[in-house]
Amino acid sequence: MMSDSLLFTPHQLGAAVLPNRIAMAPMTRSRTTQPGDIPNRLMAEYYAQRASAGLIITEATQISPQGKGYSFTPGIFSFEQIQGWRLITQAVHAKGGKIYSQLWHVGRMSHPSFHDDGQPVAPSAIAPDAQVWVVDEDGVGSMQDCPVPRALEHHEIQAIIEDYRQAAINAIEAGFDGVEIHAANGYLIDQFLRSTSNHRTDEYGGSIENRIRFAIEIVKAVCKAVGAENVGIRLAPFITQRGMNDPSVTEAILEATKHFQQLGIAYIHLAEADWDDAPQVSPQFRTALRETFTGSIMVAGNYTQATAHQLLQAGLVDMVAFGRPFLANPDLPYRLQHQLPLNVISDPTTLFGGNETGYTDYPYYNQHA
Repeated sequence: MMSDSLLFTPHQLGAAVLPNRIAMAPMTRSRTTQPGDIPNRLMAEYYAQRASAGLIITEATQISPQGKGYSFTPGIFSFEQIQGWRLITQAVHAKGGKIYSQLWHVGRMSHPSFHDDGQPVAPSAIAPDAQVWVVDEDGVGSMQDCPVPRALEHHEIQAIIEDYRQAAINAIEAGFDGVEIHAANGYLIDQFLRSTSNHRTDEYGGSIENRIRFAIEIVKAVCKAVGAENVGIRLAPFITQRGMNDPSVTEAILEATKHFQQLGIAYIHLAEADWDDAPQVSPQFRTALRETFTGSIMVAGNYTQATAHQLLQAGLVDMVAFGRPFLANPDLPYRLQHQLPLNVISDPTTLFGGNETGYTDYPYYNQHA
């Protein structure tokens, strides 16, 4: 029976024992208090409603002003932001949940309006052929083109690594159980990993060994700051959008994974492509990753209860993260275990920005009764 699936069994993740193997995937919702991109009580209610997940991973959270790429996304670098996140971690812990902060620098996936000099930064001055969500002076949000970024100077790279380290310390101060480093989906670390977005000629570009250096140095710094057992990393080996179609990236990720294994991080989280004609993750890659990394492996990407169970049963993954189903179903683990109908997203316009509508007003199953 699917109600007896491995999804509903406990799992040791780093230093924590989780009650189930269902994670809440990181989902940008853009509900922060302005000015200052400050987490708030409405966000605390949203996350606490979903505390029955084995692990909650927060929406992507910028580590610095430079790391911002979308309107109203939260930060974790100011005193006010740390205090705001403390409201959220306390609310989740009061419900018995575990929550990790996802640390984020968007790199070139940004807009001039977020930067004093009008220039996002990247490994190289190459535009991503992508858009980000920007709210104008009238409070109206729309998708805007990303410009050609400014290539990072060599000395700036070390400053960004320090921003990651400090953000991880801030996250633990705010009460998080750990941190997930966002190295997926075409954002800054991912931009360094790929030859399509990284044309550098210094020790951070060119060969695979050089292209993975930035990611490894960040992970080392964060592990030293908060403990490797409290650190995960999100990777996207099969994304092709945003100018990221690099056939060599799977080799780079597997090479980087050897270092993550040596450092002893808690988990690797694969953001798998979730659009209809997306490339499938090969069994060979899954096997190679499992053979290289003995920590936990988590996947996210349009999984159903049945497909999640298959991968868990095959021993290729340890946890499965759900995104959109968690958005509309605060009690998703209960619904899955008891094979109950799921709420659907009622209004897509409420996904980004707004108030409690389409955010904290989705009912638990017993509220339908």
